[in-house]
Amino acid sequence: MNSQKKGVRKVIPIIPQPKSESADAEMVSLYAAQRKIYPRSVSGLFSNWRWGMVFFTQLVFYGMPWLEWGQRQAVLFDLGTRRFYIFGLVLYPQDFIYLAGLLVISALSLFLFTAVAGRLWCGYACPQTVYTEMFLWIEKKIEGDRSARMRRDGQPWNLDKGLRKGAKHFVWIVVALWTGFTFVGYFTPIKELGHEFVQMSMSSWEVFWTFFYGFATYGNAGFMREQVCIHMCPYARFQSAMFDKDTLVVTYDQERGEPRGARSRKADPSELNLGACIDCTLCVQVCPTGIDIRQGLQYECIGCGACADVCDTVMDKMGYARGLVKYSTENAMSQHWTKSQTLRHVFRPRILIYTAILGAIVIAMLVSLSLRIPFKVDVVRDRGVMARMVAGGKIENVYRLQVMNATESTQRYKIAVTGLPNLAVMSDDVVTIESTQSHWVAVRVQAPHDVAAPGSHTIQFHIDSLDSPGKLIEKSAFLVPR
Repeated sequence: MNSQKKGVRKVIPIIPQPKSESADAEMVSLYAAQRKIYPRSVSGLFSNWRWGMVFFTQLVFYGMPWLEWGQRQAVLFDLGTRRFYIFGLVLYPQDFIYLAGLLVISALSLFLFTAVAGRLWCGYACPQTVYTEMFLWIEKKIEGDRSARMRRDGQPWNLDKGLRKGAKHFVWIVVALWTGFTFVGYFTPIKELGHEFVQMSMSSWEVFWTFFYGFATYGNAGFMREQVCIHMCPYARFQSAMFDKDTLVVTYDQERGEPRGARSRKADPSELNLGACIDCTLCVQVCPTGIDIRQGLQYECIGCGACADVCDTVMDKMGYARGLVKYSTENAMSQHWTKSQTLRHVFRPRILIYTAILGAIVIAMLVSLSLRIPFKVDVVRDRGVMARMVAGGKIENVYRLQVMNATESTQRYKIAVTGLPNLAVMSDDVVTIESTQSHWVAVRVQAPHDVAAPGSHTIQFHIDSLDSPGKLIEKSAFLVPR
């Protein structure tokens, strides 16, 4: 017979046990161990596009400072004289509106490209991607392919390893410093900078920015690499706000690829109950950020298409149709659209609106630049000389005009004044300004003593260019004393 009554639970007291010294503290790591990524080399359509952008962007960056326009550097941002030369344009700080317009165009372009095909900027033209590709190419040429690099890093140090590592870092440093030198060459004429470098007479700021930009290139492209894209770049975090179900992204066809598994080339996947994916993991090995695209779209994906290239190569070897990994949209994958249907949905109203706004701003910028008057005038009252009575019973006000010649030839400008009866410019009314120069000009303006009631009256200075088309009107105040 059971001695315990039904429904009654036996309570067993818990006696606290003394803690051992090893259990007093437990180490919990808040950070996952970071493994080094060894991207595998890949060739294909998207790889060719990526290398094409590398050549194009670096040809522009490294080559632009060496181009000449007339007797000067074609692109030069001369901060000392506050003049910015862009081929035939000479811009002043007063032309800040064009910089604002350029930033707006860049932002809208980013929105447009992201809405169309995801992180195109990241995968093909971002400086981090471009320089990482360059440094990886140098590493491959010196240390070997992916397997050789992994094997060598796992070995103890020896002469061969030391020489290869040293040669690699030497070339990296040379490229990085040349990049920093080129960057400074946009702000100091690069030929002049070259002479200063040879003579060891570069200024402290030139030395600082050369090494700073070079160090940033060396560190970001040589060591940090994908960590910049994953952890430092804000674009990876807010890109999803610009995606929708009709955005082209690198996609794995799970319906076709699963279940994955290894097999021989001659095997029939249907008999083995397998999908097209042979689980070779090459898509992971070529990824510059080390993700597995088969797990779906992830924020670490930079949209470079390397996985699509290598997967097409595998499909060709296996005799399967290409496109297991490809650029597609969420709607296209779920509804099994054809390429033409996918493209029709890509160019949706959102894209058309972005394109229309971007096109309108670009056209407005070009029209504004074409109609831009190639000189500027600032009018300032001379604070040292107030309104005064002069010979002949006239009232005289003194102004200082800053005339800026934004052309690359000497120009003459005629100054006239209106706004009150019988106003006249009593100083020299024609000034000559040399090319890309600005000068302050003292201008004396006189009027009869009874021209107006005492107080401040608005007048207009008319400045006409005598050697090129253009006319400016600037307002100021004429003081009539009591």
